[in-house]
Amino acid sequence: MSDYRDMPDDGKWHEERDVKGHPMVPATPRDVAHIRVGSFLLVFLFAFAVLGIIVGAPVMTGLAVLLAVATVVDIALAVRRQKRRQDGEAG
Repeated sequence: MSDYRDMPDDGKWHEERDVKGHPMVPATPRDVAHIRVGSFLLVFLFAFAVLGIIVGAPVMTGLAVLLAVATVVDIALAVRRQKRRQDGEAG
């Protein structure tokens, strides 16, 4: 296992580590929850959309696609908020 603490700083973003060596990223628990729950929800929305296409239910398919688009936008906003933070707690 390699140790990255001895690498020179080349001006790029680098991941800091706490005392125990765990990676620390600038994120809030809210952003992490939005990303994780949203990605979990996308799996089921995809399944409902495919099921709606197979069964021939355009309302079900349309609703699943609409909710999937809203979920992707929510995840993108959470990632954007996470990247814009300069300080924060480990997420």
